[in-house]
Amino acid sequence: MEAVPARARVCAAAAALLAALCALPALTGPTNWGALGLLAALYALCDQVVRRRFGGTFYPVLLAGAFLLTPAAAALVPLPAALLSPVEHAPALPRRVWRAARPALAVWAAAQTHHALDGSAAVARSVFPYALLPAGAAVVAFCLVLTLLDGAMHAAADRVPPRRAWRGLFTRSLAPVAVHGLAGLMTAVLWRSPYGPVAALLVLLPMGVSCWVFAQYHRERAAHQATIRALVQAVDIKDGYTRGHSERVGRASVMIARQLGLDDERVEVLRFAGILHDVGKLGVPTRLLRKDGPLTPEERRIIELHPEYGHEMTRGISFLGEARAAILHHHERLDGSGYPYGLTGTQIPECARVVAVADAFDAMTSNRSYSRARPVEVAVAELERCAGAQFDPRMVGALAAALRRHGWRPEVTADEPAPGMPPRQRTHGRTTGAHR
Repeated sequence: MEAVPARARVCAAAAALLAALCALPALTGPTNWGALGLLAALYALCDQVVRRRFGGTFYPVLLAGAFLLTPAAAALVPLPAALLSPVEHAPALPRRVWRAARPALAVWAAAQTHHALDGSAAVARSVFPYALLPAGAAVVAFCLVLTLLDGAMHAAADRVPPRRAWRGLFTRSLAPVAVHGLAGLMTAVLWRSPYGPVAALLVLLPMGVSCWVFAQYHRERAAHQATIRALVQAVDIKDGYTRGHSERVGRASVMIARQLGLDDERVEVLRFAGILHDVGKLGVPTRLLRKDGPLTPEERRIIELHPEYGHEMTRGISFLGEARAAILHHHERLDGSGYPYGLTGTQIPECARVVAVADAFDAMTSNRSYSRARPVEVAVAELERCAGAQFDPRMVGALAAALRRHGWRPEVTADEPAPGMPPRQRTHGRTTGAHR
């Protein structure tokens, strides 16, 4: 929320008022201020380090507060972190208020749930596995409140329909918060043990290492995505008449892979393969890709080099794995009449057989300036007609089954010429898989 809308301000103010009411008993009743101060300072330090270095959140200290303190005192633990952490965008006040109220309400709900299930006694006596039940219930309460607040703010700030605003928030947050909750429980148990708070803080070291590992993993994935986006954008700029084609081939490849029951790692590889299957066009002269008339045999041979160009261009990108084989062989045919090497049957890598079907399907169902899209049913019938000679029947069947289950939203591809491109005439026919 760059310029905080009025509805978002009201949402933040209401959350802050509710959080203040929840924390008020800590100021009037008995409170372990020593433990509260240490946990608040520790949470502020961890929040600063994690946000700055890893770009995430760090809940073990907060949940340890829910297991060690009264609900009202636990609601005060996030306050110093909210006051000390920098605010990147103005106005700062409503953002700080929201940053304080959101975790305060969540940890108050977690502490209330934990105390209601007599979790404090289980922690004090280190009664396992019984201590896990109230701690698990507290984690669920924590996630539910975060989901409620995040969805409400999303709906208020971005004017998103409520049903969409809350969709998937709880399920996405439960697993990581559960891990943080387990670390928080270990911290609380050691805190109450004869070893005291110093030993409890040692639990945070492996959690910090795990945060660093996850951050590195996500940064690496982001770098992968940026590499792929850059390559796809370069192809789209060079061959503007098929922009969007690569992403759709990636999507169709994923549909086939999931229908085949491949594991998530291979599904991701096939997505990369589908997206990058035409990256070798960067090595083909632009005049051939944009030529209005039919190609001469020599020009066709030049264009048919693009799988080999793509294979060479991606040689140094280690995370692509077998996707490079799909880039090289996605124009091979089962009967051996394809290119670049005329492979037959199972000599063609499985990933290439998947991408070949996805590529031909999108070529037939996309509107282009020189050819109108075929209906999905007609395209599938054409794939089935060519199965066994050109395409792997197993891949065609998987795509047909996935389309029956999930449908397909064909999108217009370059009905309007890109800026600076002349209108293109239909001077060459469309045959299955014969697109450039």
